[in-house]
Amino acid sequence: MNALNQYPKPALQKNDTRAYWLIGIFSVVVFGTVTLLGRVGAVQVNLGFDVHYLAAANAVINSLVAVFLIAAIVVIKQKKYKLHKKLMLVAMGLSVLFLVFYIAYHLFSGEAKFGDTNHDNIVDEAEKAAAGTARLIYFIILGTHILLAGLVMPFVLFSAYRGLTGEYEKHKKLSRYTWPIWLYVAVTGPVVYLMINKYYS
Repeated sequence: MNALNQYPKPALQKNDTRAYWLIGIFSVVVFGTVTLLGRVGAVQVNLGFDVHYLAAANAVINSLVAVFLIAAIVVIKQKKYKLHKKLMLVAMGLSVLFLVFYIAYHLFSGEAKFGDTNHDNIVDEAEKAAAGTARLIYFIILGTHILLAGLVMPFVLFSAYRGLTGEYEKHKKLSRYTWPIWLYVAVTGPVVYLMINKYYS
């Protein structure tokens, strides 16, 4: 087995209790922050640029996450474990960047409503009729995207923890479920952006 195909040495010392607490606290804080942002109005601050650029950046970041996730699954099937680790760490780093941009965007931007063609923050019956079935499809994609993003995050972190502590069998078992859900979240992010961006005011 060449160096590229060897299992990486554990990067973290195993401490399940600490990991459970840190991952749990992080997940609750993120979920609480995102929920709170959805209930409060946008902060009116002149950022010096169109705040919707942050939404576009997030769509690009999510697309890159999807690319790295697919690349990571390809190389792990080739038993290139160290390269797999690097690709997954990049995907996680990009996801953290996405989270920062996501919070910033929703902090400084008002809510865009699908079908609101006149940008009055109200979708009347005529606008709903004009949007047609695309509106239903949008809400299905958005709803599953948000729900699965919230649910999968702690499991992604646990999966990463198992890999970084060298518990590769546990990492593999957990990743069988977390990887496809994470990929779905990454792919649907840009889809949501492409569907809603024309309704930004």
